[in-house]
Amino acid sequence: MSPALAGVLQLTALTAALALAYRPLGDYMAAVYHSPKHLRIEKVIYRCIGANADAEMRWPAYLRGVLAFSAAGVLLLYLLQRLQGGLPLSLGFASISPDQAFNTAASFVTNTNWQSYSGEQAMGHVVQTAGLAVQNFVSAATGMAVAVALVRGFARSRTGDLGNFWADLVRGTVRVLVPIAVLGALVLVACGAVQNFSGIHEVGQFMGGAQQTNGGAVASQEVIKELGTNGGGYFNANSAHPFENPSAFSNLFEIFLILVIPFALTRTFGKLVGNVKQGYAILATMGVIWLGFTALMMWTESAHGGPALQAAGAAMEGKETRFGVGASSIFSVATTLTSTGAVDAFHSSFTAFGGGIQLLGMMLGELAPGGVGSGLYGMLVMATIAVFLAGLMVGRTPEYLGKKIGTREIKLAACYLLITPTLVLGFAAASMVLPDALGSMLNTKALGAGSHGFSEVLYAYTSGANNNGSAFAGLNANTPWYNTTIGLAMLLGRFLPMVFVLALAGSLAEQQPVPQTAGTLRTEKPLFAGLLVGTILIITGLTYFPALALGPLAEGLS
Repeated sequence: MSPALAGVLQLTALTAALALAYRPLGDYMAAVYHSPKHLRIEKVIYRCIGANADAEMRWPAYLRGVLAFSAAGVLLLYLLQRLQGGLPLSLGFASISPDQAFNTAASFVTNTNWQSYSGEQAMGHVVQTAGLAVQNFVSAATGMAVAVALVRGFARSRTGDLGNFWADLVRGTVRVLVPIAVLGALVLVACGAVQNFSGIHEVGQFMGGAQQTNGGAVASQEVIKELGTNGGGYFNANSAHPFENPSAFSNLFEIFLILVIPFALTRTFGKLVGNVKQGYAILATMGVIWLGFTALMMWTESAHGGPALQAAGAAMEGKETRFGVGASSIFSVATTLTSTGAVDAFHSSFTAFGGGIQLLGMMLGELAPGGVGSGLYGMLVMATIAVFLAGLMVGRTPEYLGKKIGTREIKLAACYLLITPTLVLGFAAASMVLPDALGSMLNTKALGAGSHGFSEVLYAYTSGANNNGSAFAGLNANTPWYNTTIGLAMLLGRFLPMVFVLALAGSLAEQQPVPQTAGTLRTEKPLFAGLLVGTILIITGLTYFPALALGPLAEGLS
């Protein structure tokens, strides 16, 4: 079977599985966030944290809950790493340095999971499970909570109340993420993924000699890192490691986990606003971009340009033979169009244009379907922009879901859009002129000088500010400069957008709905979905094209 045909068959099977899960999962999540009842275990958690889960919150209070909880997470995870040398099950690993501990704490709390270390050579079992895995759950649940708050802003009227952050956080964790993660971990263990607390031991090699390796609670962390669109990995090879991703089936299953909640949340959105067709329009927008990017990636990685690619039949350098070009392309697009830092192939070894597709996917804002929660609220902000542009073209006050998009709303949406480009381009530019940062790039193992080296740096900050976490992996980012600045990019890129999203939600919730008329833009129609796709691509292209021209485009055309 040709690599192209194998990729098409896997993409078809994946699409069918997502379609089957879309309606039941989307309806279930809508019921979870709309239910007035609390489970017994949830009541215990509320008592432990001292939260009144029935109290409604306006957007400033909701935001304070998000920021306070996340700040506590950063502090606790930082301390766990700094104290690792004295913890049980540390496997003899030393405590993490201050700058790297800050970077890692910021990374996992922001749902980024950028790693400037090799997991199996740095983190013990307690830090991996009690620290990193826990943040995989709660950071994903935080993103879902903010998305639901914005949906309530569209659904409610003449009130500033957006629900209760603590209730949304706990429900997303207990009722959605944990049950799916338990089932998913069993599937991965059945596929051959590792799940234990073994120490370091030596294993023989095929060519003689031995090497040291260790086990861990790998399957349970692998499933939530994909399900929560977190990324990262127990091992340095990430999802290319056979302990994390043993087979072609487990690889396809992990891609399914990455995409299933972000896509299904569009159904949740439609149910909560009382019009499932609105959810279908957002789903169609996400689906068109995702399928288009996947097709482009499979084509560019299968094109036989150059003697090495012709000899291999495709761009197989840096890819696992048990997955092949098709599955690696699907995985790569799924992770870079969501906020998932997992990789099953070496991104720096993709073709120049393939690397450009990965970069562009993150630069879109990771909207198609985006991260758990963050993809939905990012797409709704883009929909607000698209409605505003349509209103300008016809000379009518723009409206979306019965809410007027006025000066306040469009300013909040514009601020949301400007944050990540400012962080990405600002930090990348600084790294090109500061001697220490530039020297790290030039000394990298993978073609440090020139356009590829610039792409390495651009990718690092794009990944950090968009809370993706994957890397080209040729850049030595474990330096005080990169650890600190990428950590800041992750924190600012995660929480500043949430400020504007929640402020927008509060502004919308206070409005009185506007009745639909013959002149109202029908936002559930294919025309609007097409307008939304065009808006996303044009805004992203105008923002990032000069930087892409200096990096992957220059390399690909050279």
